[in-house]
Amino acid sequence: MNRTIPLILAVALFMENMDSTVIATSLPAIAIDIHTSPIALKLALTAYLVSLAIFIPISGWMADRFGAKTIFRAAIAVFIAGSVACALSGSLPAFVVARFLQGIGGAMMTPVGRLVLVRATPKSELVAAMSWLTVPALVGPLVGPPIGGFITTYFTWHWIFLINVPIGLIGIWLATRFLPETEATETPPLDFVGFVLSGLAASGVVFGLSVVSLPYLPPATGFITIAVGLLSGALYLMHGRRAKNPLLALELFRNQVFRSSVLGGSLFRIGIGAVPFLLPLMFQIGFGLTPFQSGMITFVSAIGAIGMKFVTALIFRVVGFRRVLIVGSLVAAASIAIYGLFTPETPYALMLAILLVGGFIRSMFFTGVNALSYAEVSAEDTSKATPITAVFQQLSIALGVALAGGILEVSTSIHGGPLTLRDFHTAFFIVAAVSAAASLSFMRMAPDAGNAVSGHGRLTTPKTLEPVRSPGE
Repeated sequence: MNRTIPLILAVALFMENMDSTVIATSLPAIAIDIHTSPIALKLALTAYLVSLAIFIPISGWMADRFGAKTIFRAAIAVFIAGSVACALSGSLPAFVVARFLQGIGGAMMTPVGRLVLVRATPKSELVAAMSWLTVPALVGPLVGPPIGGFITTYFTWHWIFLINVPIGLIGIWLATRFLPETEATETPPLDFVGFVLSGLAASGVVFGLSVVSLPYLPPATGFITIAVGLLSGALYLMHGRRAKNPLLALELFRNQVFRSSVLGGSLFRIGIGAVPFLLPLMFQIGFGLTPFQSGMITFVSAIGAIGMKFVTALIFRVVGFRRVLIVGSLVAAASIAIYGLFTPETPYALMLAILLVGGFIRSMFFTGVNALSYAEVSAEDTSKATPITAVFQQLSIALGVALAGGILEVSTSIHGGPLTLRDFHTAFFIVAAVSAAASLSFMRMAPDAGNAVSGHGRLTTPKTLEPVRSPGE
């Protein structure tokens, strides 16, 4: 397997993952500096994820129309610009707008990079390729918390965003030097109506859930936005059935394996999306730790995630997708629930061990779900599957942040005081239950689901799956 392409493409994932963990660690300090509350700052986290959900659907079309290599490099440049804007922000509105700009770049970087990888990799090697793609990306969460905590504690939070500038420039240079040239292809006209409706649906629901109980905006704003999002989603469902070339190819959901990977993975990511928001806040507000101390604890989960990448392909080959994903989702959800038992008296060694195991299991789960999404997707449909999987991934993570913030807001309103440790415990228990529900989706899959990708046993169905190869092969 050629490892050059996934390692270069992983630069984009590195920046995104490091950026998200850095900002989570620095939320309290940023909130003080721009005169707002840490909970209100979840609006900035959500703005980034909403931007991803709006613009990811056109990533496949853009890659086909203008060339994947060109779009990949342009997306990194936009992400760099958004990072600089974040560093220069002096108020909550400015910070939210800057994060939204970052999201536009992120919406193209990761999906287009994954599309290039899937098209260039035989399905029998897809699990291993996905593992190599995410190894450097997981270095982001590894170095993000301690670096972000160190800079925030001993310097100023503005510098945490400027880290993306040199990393992004290196990524553009590597892509220019080593990625194969990709020519633009004949593409149907952009489904503009579908783009507007899908964007309104995703942004309306996520934004509405985030601000419905936020003191920064009237509650009516949240309810109205949610209603607009739900209505737009219903209109897109009708539009998608009639359109000749819909932006999101909903017919792919007729396949049980694709449907389970997307819906089950989304449920799991709702819980996972809440963890980076909750853990640093709990350590700093509930435990009284500094950002640097908080970061040095939370980064351990990334070590477990990196270690898992080197045995993931073997585990899926021996056990199979269905069993691993069912058990993995339950064990990972249990690890999140255990976070709700942490107190300042809990030994640090025990917390580090639990975080290590949690990162280990979640890494295996994500690699499997990402590969399973393409297990029964034909080569010509990969550009259709990529934006759907990416949209659901980012939308579910955004919902996780919104859910976590909403639980904290409701909990504090009930006891009428500031955030307490019990509020965080309640939030961890609830999001763990949501993640555990993902196992129900994988229970519906056939025992041989994804065997063409994992290499486990023999396919019991007569269907033959051709390997996905790049257009030039």
